[in-house]
Amino acid sequence: MATAQSSSLMALEVQDGDRAVRFCEGTSFGADRSVAGELVFQTGMVGYPESITDPSYRGQILVITFPLIGNYGVPSRVDRDAILKDLPAHFEAAEIHIAGLIVASYSGEEYSHHLATSSLGTWLKEQNVPAVYGVDTRALTKRIREQGSMLGRLLKQTGTRKMLALNGAVTPSGAATPTGSATPAVLNGHTNGLAAPNGPNGYFGSKTKDVPVFEEIDWYNPNIRNLVADVSTSKPKVYSPDASIALHHSSGRPVRVVCVDVGLKYNQLRCLVKRGVEVEVVPWDYDFPRLSGKEYDGLFISNGPGDPALMKDTVEHIRTTMDEARIPIFGICLGHQLLARAAGADTLKMKFGNRGHNIPCTNLLSGKCYITSQNHGFAVDADTLPNDWSELFVNANDHSNEGIRHKDRPYFSVQFHPESAPGPRDTEFLFDVFINTITDVIKDSSKMRIPVKFPGGDAAANAAAKPRVSVKKVLVLGSGGLSIGQAGEFDYSGSQAIKALKEEGIYTILINPNIATIQTSKGLADKVYFLPVNADFVRKVIKLERPDAIYCTFGGQTALSVGIKLKDEFEELGVKVLGTPIDTIITTEDRELFARSMESIGAPCAKSKSANNLEEALEAVETIGYPVIIRAAYALGGLGSGFADNKEQLIDLCNKAFAASPQILIERSMKGWKEVEYEVVRDAQDNCITVCNMENFDPLGIHTGDSIVVAPSQTLSDEDYNMLRTTATRVIRHLGVVGECNIQYALNPDSREYCIIEVNARLSRSSALASKATGYPLAFIAAKLGLNIPLNEIKNTVTKVTCACFEPSLDYVVVKIPRWDLKKFTRVSTLLGSSMKSVGEVMSIGRTFEEAIQKAIRAVDPSNLGFNETEALMSIDIDTELQTPSDQRMFALANAMSNGYSVEKIWQMTKIDKWFLSRLKGLSDFSKHMSTFNIDNITSSLFRTAKEKGFSDKQLANFWSSNEKHVRRARLDAGITPFVKQIDTVAAEFPAYTNYLYLTYNGTEHDISFDDRGVMVLGSGVYRIGSSVEFDWCSVRAVRTLRDSGYKTVMVNYNPETVSTDYDEADRLYFENITLETVLDIYHLERSSGVILSMGGQTPNNISLPLYRSNVKILGTSPEMIDTAENRYKFSRMLDRLGVDQPQWKELTSIEEAKIFCNKVKYPVLVRPSYVLSGAAMNTVYSEHDLRMYLNQAADVSKDHPVVITKYIEGAKEIEMDAVARNGIMIGHFISEHVENAGVHSGDATLILPPQDLDPETVRRIEDATRKIGDALNVTGPYNIQFIAKDNEIKVIECNVRASRSFPFVSKVMGVDMIALATKAMAGLPLQEYPPLNIPPDYVGVKVPQFSFSRLSGADPVMGVEMASTGEVACFGRNKYEAYLKGLIATGFKLPKKNILFSIGAYKDKLEMLESIKKLYKLGYKLFATAGTADFLAEHEIEVQFLEALQDDQQRNEYSLTHALANNLIDLYINLPSSNRFRRPANYMSKGYRTRRMAVDYQTPLVTNVKNAKILIEAIAQHYDLSIGRIDCQTFAEVPTIPLSPPKPEVLPTLTELLKSSPFKGKDIISVKQFSKEELHLLFTVAAEMRLGVERDGCLDTLKGRVLCLMFFEPSTRTSSSFDAAMKRLGGQTLMINESHSSTQKGESLADTIRTLDQYGDAIVLRHPDNDSAERAAKAAHGPIINAGNGSREHPTQGLLDLFTMREELGTVNGLTITFVGDLKYGRTVHSLVELLRHYNVQIQLASPAALSIPAKVRAVMQARGQLAIESDRLTPEMVAKTDVLYVTRLQKERFEDPSLYEEVKDTFVVDGKTLKDAKANMIVMHPLPRNLELSEEVDDDPRAAYFRQMRYGMFVRMALLALVMAP
Repeated sequence: MATAQSSSLMALEVQDGDRAVRFCEGTSFGADRSVAGELVFQTGMVGYPESITDPSYRGQILVITFPLIGNYGVPSRVDRDAILKDLPAHFEAAEIHIAGLIVASYSGEEYSHHLATSSLGTWLKEQNVPAVYGVDTRALTKRIREQGSMLGRLLKQTGTRKMLALNGAVTPSGAATPTGSATPAVLNGHTNGLAAPNGPNGYFGSKTKDVPVFEEIDWYNPNIRNLVADVSTSKPKVYSPDASIALHHSSGRPVRVVCVDVGLKYNQLRCLVKRGVEVEVVPWDYDFPRLSGKEYDGLFISNGPGDPALMKDTVEHIRTTMDEARIPIFGICLGHQLLARAAGADTLKMKFGNRGHNIPCTNLLSGKCYITSQNHGFAVDADTLPNDWSELFVNANDHSNEGIRHKDRPYFSVQFHPESAPGPRDTEFLFDVFINTITDVIKDSSKMRIPVKFPGGDAAANAAAKPRVSVKKVLVLGSGGLSIGQAGEFDYSGSQAIKALKEEGIYTILINPNIATIQTSKGLADKVYFLPVNADFVRKVIKLERPDAIYCTFGGQTALSVGIKLKDEFEELGVKVLGTPIDTIITTEDRELFARSMESIGAPCAKSKSANNLEEALEAVETIGYPVIIRAAYALGGLGSGFADNKEQLIDLCNKAFAASPQILIERSMKGWKEVEYEVVRDAQDNCITVCNMENFDPLGIHTGDSIVVAPSQTLSDEDYNMLRTTATRVIRHLGVVGECNIQYALNPDSREYCIIEVNARLSRSSALASKATGYPLAFIAAKLGLNIPLNEIKNTVTKVTCACFEPSLDYVVVKIPRWDLKKFTRVSTLLGSSMKSVGEVMSIGRTFEEAIQKAIRAVDPSNLGFNETEALMSIDIDTELQTPSDQRMFALANAMSNGYSVEKIWQMTKIDKWFLSRLKGLSDFSKHMSTFNIDNITSSLFRTAKEKGFSDKQLANFWSSNEKHVRRARLDAGITPFVKQIDTVAAEFPAYTNYLYLTYNGTEHDISFDDRGVMVLGSGVYRIGSSVEFDWCSVRAVRTLRDSGYKTVMVNYNPETVSTDYDEADRLYFENITLETVLDIYHLERSSGVILSMGGQTPNNISLPLYRSNVKILGTSPEMIDTAENRYKFSRMLDRLGVDQPQWKELTSIEEAKIFCNKVKYPVLVRPSYVLSGAAMNTVYSEHDLRMYLNQAADVSKDHPVVITKYIEGAKEIEMDAVARNGIMIGHFISEHVENAGVHSGDATLILPPQDLDPETVRRIEDATRKIGDALNVTGPYNIQFIAKDNEIKVIECNVRASRSFPFVSKVMGVDMIALATKAMAGLPLQEYPPLNIPPDYVGVKVPQFSFSRLSGADPVMGVEMASTGEVACFGRNKYEAYLKGLIATGFKLPKKNILFSIGAYKDKLEMLESIKKLYKLGYKLFATAGTADFLAEHEIEVQFLEALQDDQQRNEYSLTHALANNLIDLYINLPSSNRFRRPANYMSKGYRTRRMAVDYQTPLVTNVKNAKILIEAIAQHYDLSIGRIDCQTFAEVPTIPLSPPKPEVLPTLTELLKSSPFKGKDIISVKQFSKEELHLLFTVAAEMRLGVERDGCLDTLKGRVLCLMFFEPSTRTSSSFDAAMKRLGGQTLMINESHSSTQKGESLADTIRTLDQYGDAIVLRHPDNDSAERAAKAAHGPIINAGNGSREHPTQGLLDLFTMREELGTVNGLTITFVGDLKYGRTVHSLVELLRHYNVQIQLASPAALSIPAKVRAVMQARGQLAIESDRLTPEMVAKTDVLYVTRLQKERFEDPSLYEEVKDTFVVDGKTLKDAKANMIVMHPLPRNLELSEEVDDDPRAAYFRQMRYGMFVRMALLALVMAP
C-alpha cells in the first residue's frame, strides 16, 4: 500500500481457534513495540483523534477503514477546553486508550490543518501506542465480520533472516499462513492464483531472500478484566458551568448531576456543562447513593469499555437510586447496559459490535430515524426487559436494542453516542431532554411518576400527517439536449426515478426530446413525449394525459424552470407536485430570498445584495467592497457569473449577467477558501441524512463543475465535517426539501469560518457523482421519497439487509476530474472561473488518493499517462498557469513539481491545500526515482509500490525505456496483479450482494469469485464533443439485449454521468478505465467469453488492435478490418478496388507539395494538420494565400508532421448511413439526410429521417456502396458511413466500423432497435433480418444539435468541419418543417415575435435567402440588416432598417447594431458569414464575429447557416399551432408492422475473375525485378482478399486438386512452412523434399531433381545456396519455379511480404523512412526489398559494420534514385527518431574474418527497449527471422514489433502469389 515513509515492519496475527494466523505485514508508524488485544473495526468517516482517545476502546486494537488517517494531523495536546477548563480541548480523554492502530494508508508527516501541531505518528509514539499501515483493512474487516470479534497481536520486527525463495514467492501480505515460527511459510493458493509478494520483500531472480523476523508475545483478552477500573477517574471532581448560563435549584444552589465515570468521554461532560448544570464526576465503584448526599438532581451514567456483567457494584448503586425514585437517570452506551442490568434485564456479547458513525436508529415513539455514532461490543437483550420498561430505540439495520425507557419514571438510556465526537450530532438533543426533565422534576416532584417526554411527536400521528401519496400516473420532466452545465447526469437521474416509480406500480410519462438517452427508450417510461421541455408543451401534455402528479426535480434547471412557471396552474390542472415544493425551489433559486431564509436560522451566507439594474449593482458594491462575485439568478452551471476586482470588470459582467437573468446577486468573494459539498436527503417524516461529502481539490473561485472533486473530503476534521453536516440538515429541514439536494460551502482554511454558497433543491451533477462515488442510488431514493415513503422503509439495494436511512461508509477514495474540449472552438477563453466550461467528467476509485488521481488523469484522455511531466501539454508559462488556472492546470502542477517547485511555493500561487500538493509531490518524486531503474533491475517491492501508487504499466515502461506489454509480462511474472473490490456502501461491515466493482493494487484478496464468464461491453468513457450520451445508449442497449438472451454481462466504464455505470444495468459493473492494461486485467480475471468494442464510440475502438493481438476474443468485426477502415491509405485502396468513389485526398509533407495538389484539385480544400500547436484543427481553405497562412499557423509541415488535404465539394448534400451486417452481409440499414450542406460536421448537422429530398437513384447507389463496404470489411455488427452526394454522384467521406452517434436517433424514429440487432449478430444469436417497420404516414423525425456557446466565453458561434455541439434533441412532425420547429424550440431557441436582423456575407447566400426574406417581409416582420445586406434587400424592394456595427460613441442608437443587441431589441439574428477566402491574422476580430458573440452573450437567437435559416423561415411561414398528437410520443406496446426490404446488390468482380486475368499465370517468380507497380498492387489486393477469406472460412478451394513441390537445400522454418500453410489454406497439397533425404546425396544434379519434381507437381518452390540456382531451375522445369532464396542474391517472396507488411501496418510505403540494420552485405532479404522500393518515394538509412556494409552496386542504385539518406557504422538515436520502419537483420559471427572485430561491433547493433525510446509511436520493427542477439526479446512485447505479424502477412502474400501463378 502506498508508503509514506521508510520504516520497520510490523506483523499482524489473528487468533483462529487454537491457531495463530499471520494476516499480513505492514509498515510501523507508531511506537516501536508489540501489543496484543481484541481486534475491532470502525467504519466512521472522520475523527481519528476522538476515536483513539475514546475510553470504550480500552484494550482493543482498532482497525479504521476510512481512507484519510493522519491527513489533518493532530491538534495541540496543551490547549485547554473552553468549557471544562483543565481538560484537553480536542480529545475525548487525557490519553490514547486503544492498544494499537491498524490502517490501510497513512499520510506521514505531510498533514494539513490549521489546528494541527504534529502528525498522528508522533502522538502515537509519545503515548507508546504501536500502529501499522499498508494493511488490506477491508479484508480484515470482512474476517472480523464473519468470525466475530477476535484476538489479535501486532508484532514488531526484530531483524531479518535468510530464506530460500521458491519461484520468488515470500509470504504474501494478507494471506492466512500458520506461524509456528518467525519464518513465514511459502503459499501455494495465493488469492490471485499467483504467489505474489506484497511487502518490501519481493524478488526478481534471487535464490535467497532476507525475510523479517518478528517478536513473539502472548495473546491478551481485555474482556476478562474490568477495563472500567483502568479508565475511570480515581476520585470525585466537580465541573461548574459559566455563571452566565448556570441553572439553579429552587433552594439557590446549582443544579447538579452526578456522572458515574465508567469510561467517560469528555464530550459528554461538555454537553452537560454547556447546558448550565454542575457535574460531579465520580469513580465507577463510588457509592454515590450514600456518599453524594441528597444535593444532586440527576444521575448520568457514561460510556465505557468491556463487559457490563463484571460491574456488579455499579449496577447495585444504580438500582438503589432507581428504587429511591428521587431523580431522573440517563445512561449512554455502557451506561445504557448498566441501567438495563439494574432494571433486571440481561446483556449479551455481539458478534462484532457496532462501531460506525452512520448507524440508523428508529425512535419507537415518534417513528423517526436518526443517524448515530456507536462504539460497543455488548448489547441489551430487549426480550429480558421487565414489564415496566420498554424499548425506546432500535437499530434500523440489525434490529438490536438501541435504547430503553421506564414506562412510569424519568429513566432512560441509549446505546449510541448522542454526544458524538466523532460522528453526527443528530441526537445531541437527548441531553436537552435529560436537563429539561431534571428542571421539571425540581419544579414539580410529581413529575417523577411520569416517563420522559421526547420531541418528534407520535409515530401514528406523524404517519397520518404525511400519508403515502396515492398516484396512478406520474409525469416526469427530462432535461432536454445535453449542454455544458446540464449533461448526461440527468439521463441517469431520470432513468433512476422512472425505475423507482415502476417498482411502485405507477404508470410513467416522460417528456424529453433527447432522443439519444436511455430514459427515452423502451423498457423505462410507459410513454415518452419527444417535445420541448417548456411550460407551453408541458401544459399541453398535462391537459392531454391528465396525470395525477409531476416530478420537476429530475430534469435539471430546464425542468425546474417549467415547475416555477406553471406553479400556479398545477392545482387547476389537477396535478400534484411530488418531492420538494416549488416554493422551496424558488427560495433556493432566488439569491435574495435564499440569503434571507438562511439568515432566519442563523446559517451564514456570503455578504451579498441583489440588484435588478446596473445602478443597484454599483450601489451594492459600496457596502460589500471588492473583490466580488456576480451571479445571475435562475441560471445553471454558473451561467452569467464571474469575479470582479474593480468597477470596469463589474460593469462588463453586469451587462452579460442581466442578459441571462432579470436579477443578479453580488457577493463577497472568498477566493482561496476550500469548497466543500454535501448531498443531503430528507423524507416527508423529517428523517434527514447526508449521503456523501466531497471536497474540491481547487479552492473556491473555480466552478465546482470545472473543479477536481475528491470524496470523501480528505482534510476536514471531525469538528469541521460535522459542523457543516449539522448545518446542512438544519438548512434542508428549514427549506422543506423532500428528496435530494446539494449544499455547497466555502470554508476558511485558517479557521472554522464558513459560508453557504448555494443549495440546489434538485438532482444535480454532484448528485450523480455522489451516487456513483458511494453506491447509494440518490435519484432512485429521491423518487420514492416524493411518494412520502419514509427512508427507513426503503431497502438498501446494495446490501439487501440494511435500510436506506443510513450514511454510506467509504473505504476508498474517489476522484472526479472534468474534461474540457476548448480546442474545438476558435477564440475561446481557456481560463477557468465561476462559469462552467467542461463538457464531461471522469470518476476513478482507488484505495488511496494517489491511486485514484492517477487513474482519473488517464481517464480524461488516453494520451495522458498519469501525473508526470508532460512537455507537449504546456503551451504557456508555468507560473501564469498556476496563478490563473485553465484546462491545463494538472499538467502545470506536474511540470512545476518536476522543475523543482516546492509544495509551499505552489500553495502560495494556487491555494490548493498542501495535503493534496504533498501527495502529488510524492508522485512526482517517485517518478524521478523510477527513472533511475530499468525492467531488469527494479525490485519486486518497488514494482509493487509503483502499482499501489497508481502508476500504469505504460507509465512505468516510459520510465524504464521499455514497452507496456513487456512491463505487463514482468509484472505478471512477479505475481503483481490487481484485486477486485466491491463498493458496498458499508465499508464491508455487512455482507453485500453488489456487482459494483473496482480494481486496486492496495489489497490482498478479491471480494468476489469469478464464475460468470460474462461478455464484456466497453462503455463510452468520458463525455466529450463528438462522443456523448448516444454511445452510452448503445452500450446499455447491448447489455440489455445480451441479458435478455440469457448472457451474463460485464460493463466497463468510468463516467459517473451515465446509465451504463448504474450497477443494476449489467451483471457486473467495473468502474474502471478503458485502457489496454485494465481491460486485459478484467478480461483475464473474469475469464470473459468475449468483448464487445463497437458500442462505446472511439475510446474502445482505439484499443481494438492491441486487444486482438493479446488474444482477446473480440465479438463482431475483426479489429484488423477496423484498422483497414481507420487507416486512410488502406481504406482508400479498398474503395478503389470496390469501385466506390471518394473525394480526392493526399498526405503531403511540404507547403510546396500542398500548393501543387490544391491547384490540381482546385480550391476549396479541407486541411487536417497531424500536429496542432495553435488550436487550429481541421479547416476549410479557399485560396493559396489562405493555405499558406493556415499551414504556417498550424505547425511546420514536414515529414514528421504531414498534412492531409482533401478536395472540399461545395454545395453537396451530406447523407448518413447507419447499417448492421452479419459476416459482411447487410441485415438492416437506415439513411438520414442532413439539412446543412457538406462542410458542417455530421455531429452538428440537422438530420431528417425518413429522408425527404433524396433522389431514389442516390439512395440506391448509397445502399450499394454500403453493401460492398460491409462485405469487403466482413462487418459483423454496426457500422456507419457518411456520404456526400451532388447530381446523383456519391462519394464516401468516412466509415466507422462501430455504432455511431446517429444510431439512437434512427432506431427510435424508425422503431427498430439497430443496436439490439447488431448485438445479436455479434453474439451469434437468432435474429430477424430487416425487421418490419411500424411508422405512421406523414411522419418525420428531425434531430437538431444543441450548442453551448453561451458558456464558452469568446468562442465564435459558427458551424464548420470541427464539431461544436454538446448534445442533440429530436422531435416529430407531419413534415420536416413542423418537426424542425419543435426540435429548435427544444434546444431553447425562442421563435421571433417581431424584429429580425440579417447580415449575409456571400452574394450567393444573399440570392439563396431572397425568397425566404420576402416571405418574412410579407408576414409583417420588421427587418433589420447590416450595410451590404440592407442595400441588396432594398434593391429587391424589401423594406429594411439599416444597422451598423461600429464601435463609435457618437453613433445614434437607432442605427447601432450593438445597441439593438445589448437591449434585446432583436428577436432573431441571421448572420451568414462569407467563406473566409482571405484568412486574417488570428487576433483580428471581424465585425461579424463581434456581433455573433454579442448575440450569444445577450441571449439573442442566432442562425449562422444558410440551409438552417431557410428551413426555419419556411417553418415560421407555415404557422404551425404546434399542437401535440400521436406522432409526438412513443408508447412501448406492440403495433402492426410492415416489412422493410433489403437493397438489391450490385455484382463486384470476384476473386476468381481477378485470378483469371493474372499476369503471373504459369510464370516463374525468380526475381523482384519482374514486378511492375501495377502487378504489386494486384498481388497485394489478392493478398487482402486471401486474408478476408481465411478469416471467414479458414480455407479456400482456389487450388483444390493442385500440388506444390517444396525443395529446400538450406535450413528453413518460416519460408517452407509458410508456403506449406499457404498451399493448404488454398485447398491444395504439398510435397516436401529436403536435401538431406534427396538423391542429391547420391550426386544428382539440381536440373535433374527439378525435372523429376516437375512430373509430380504443378509448381516448385526452391531454396538453394547457389546464387544462380533459380535461373538454372527455371531452365530445367516446364512448370513455374518460385525462388525462395538463391544464395546471397535474392529472396523475392520475403521482399514482397516485407512490402505488404509495411502497407498493412502503416497504410502506405510512400513517404516512409526505412532503416536497414545489421548484415547488409549478405542479407538477401535486404537486397530484394531495396530493389522493390524503386517503385516508392522513400528515404533509406543504413547502419552496419564496415565489413558488412551494403554492396557497392546496390548502394549506387539507391543513390541514383535519390533514396539513400544516411549510411553509418552505428545505429544512432537520431537515425531511430526519423525511422518509420526499422528493418533488423542478423549479424553472423562467421561472416567476420577477424573475430575481435565482431566482438567490438556486435552490441552496437542490438535493438532493445532503450533503442526504441527515441522512436516514433507509430513506427514498426521488422526482421526476416530467425534472430540471434540483435533483437532483444523485450522488444517482442512492444506493439511496434511487427516481425511475428510479418510471418502471418507472409502467408497471405504467398497464398496470393500461388493463386496468381497456379490458378486454373
